[in-house]
Amino acid sequence: MDFVNNLDSDTSLSILSCLDDPSDIVRASAVSRSWREFVINYNLSKNLCLKLFHQLSNVGHITETRNDRNEESSEAGSSSLTDTRLLEKEHRAYALLTRGCTSSPIRSCIADAIKASSTDNFPVESILNTLEEGDRYGDTPSYWSSTGQHRTSVPETLLYKLMGDVCVITEIKVQPFQAFFQRGHPIYSSHYVRFRLGHHKNDNSPCYNNSQEKKGEPGRSSVESNYVWTYTSQEFSMAQENRLQTFELPEPVLCIGGYMLVEFLGRVQTQEMDGQYYICVSHVKVMGRSLAQSFRVENVDDCGKFGLKVLSYSDPKTMIEMDAEEDEIDAEEVEIDAELAEMGAEEQSPFRGIRNLEQLLNLLHRHPLDVVDYVLPESDNEDAESDDDV
Repeated sequence: MDFVNNLDSDTSLSILSCLDDPSDIVRASAVSRSWREFVINYNLSKNLCLKLFHQLSNVGHITETRNDRNEESSEAGSSSLTDTRLLEKEHRAYALLTRGCTSSPIRSCIADAIKASSTDNFPVESILNTLEEGDRYGDTPSYWSSTGQHRTSVPETLLYKLMGDVCVITEIKVQPFQAFFQRGHPIYSSHYVRFRLGHHKNDNSPCYNNSQEKKGEPGRSSVESNYVWTYTSQEFSMAQENRLQTFELPEPVLCIGGYMLVEFLGRVQTQEMDGQYYICVSHVKVMGRSLAQSFRVENVDDCGKFGLKVLSYSDPKTMIEMDAEEDEIDAEEVEIDAELAEMGAEEQSPFRGIRNLEQLLNLLHRHPLDVVDYVLPESDNEDAESDDDV
């Protein structure tokens, strides 16, 4: 029986609202024209999305990269047509959004390391080292270190940019650093760790207090002044162990804006040399679902309202292009490693993995002899050629 056409709207709505899979709602909209109109007019895709991720109730408007201006001009003469097109656009966007937030691949979501609250020895102990897996670069220690403190209560923070404006975060992994080069091999963990997710502050927002100093308030850090945190996790206990420790969030959390702050609370370990407390971390990893290829967030204000732009309606679950690019990179790295192994020169490529100038300076500071050795053979060849010419 076609209950949509034979039952009253409230009963039909109660039945179809039991669907908890966005794909099922899309399939329902494809049954017939009357079913499609019902699904769209009663916002079933949007309602499911808001039920799963309440943060999306702050979406102020949705735009598409395709034909938005043409649609607006064609709708100008008819308010009913405008309402219909708007509902259809919301149906498409929320169906894609829900599918991406619930079924796209879970992967590492950190794009870059932005800032540490303090750094003991910059750039050697930079936050950028936490992007690399493990605690060594060859034979050299690789980690971030805070400055030393005499009080155990002084916190530290690490700020990261995620891969995309819309990410669903499921868990965060943190590895404290064990100083294998110090007597007793101390581990510089913290007592607790906490995570915040949010966006950069929009100074033009009507919710922003204009009496505040936009470049940072007295007594407040730039992280406090320039970012809005829409989610704060519980405090997780951190073990004083040299391993990648997993902190699973109670439920998947939607990050709107693409920034994450890691807070380290309570210092544990003193350094024998100066008797001060330090926090050191070798690796941070964020696991979740990034919708960077599908959506972009626009005009986030401090009230939490934002615009959502659809970049592509391709199924985020497949991510064929992204996977193909990663496979190509992996294949190239394997090929390079094989070639270097044949040459007996595995350690002759110190520049691999360099992301920016800060990491290059870090490398030069740590491995000056290695870099010189890497460059010398080319110079020797040039000298030999010049001798031959003579």
